[in-house]
Amino acid sequence: MLQPNKLTTAANAILLQYTAPVYVAIFGAWLLKEKAKLYDWGAIILTIGGMILFFMDSLDTSGFMGNACALLSGVSFALFAVFMRMQKDGSPLETVLLGNLLTALIGLPFLFGDLPDAKGWAGLVLLGVFQLGLPYIFYVKAVKHLTALEIILIPVIEPVLNPVLVFLTIGEVPGTMAFAGGAVVLAVITAWCCIPVIRSRRMKSGTDGSMKP
Repeated sequence: MLQPNKLTTAANAILLQYTAPVYVAIFGAWLLKEKAKLYDWGAIILTIGGMILFFMDSLDTSGFMGNACALLSGVSFALFAVFMRMQKDGSPLETVLLGNLLTALIGLPFLFGDLPDAKGWAGLVLLGVFQLGLPYIFYVKAVKHLTALEIILIPVIEPVLNPVLVFLTIGEVPGTMAFAGGAVVLAVITAWCCIPVIRSRRMKSGTDGSMKP
């Protein structure tokens, strides 16, 4: 079973996986008729730029196979968001549950090769509930109300918040580039999320010069 993070650096794997918003912008316009606007593309480009800054110290050009797998992971991540959005009027939660059950069945034979101890089982339960279970429930709820691009671009803050939590819990201080990249990503995502709200309020108040109905 190929795993990008074993064939390339962790930074490469995460960065290439989070190129997914680019593919969502393309697939979303084709399959969902949700065309990305100019400011959407600007947010995508700036976010990827921030991610590059964030992982600048750990990027590596070696590990071609790992990089290729990570890139394909990004494409798969994008298709997942698009297909979930296609079920916005259906039951996306059942789809996620089925997908995870199939993943568990496929991965089950590998479990018996190296069984975890009690601490490992506890970690699996915690990760299953808090790192996958609850986030997936929130995710399928969001699918019904957000565009495919929104449900893929907002989660980009996940790898950025990781070192923040590490800093707060064990005191490990990120590098200057990581701080800069993280600040760029958070600022861009925040601004990008606020733009539609601001525009909507202006439309309602008539400050953009249009006539209110």
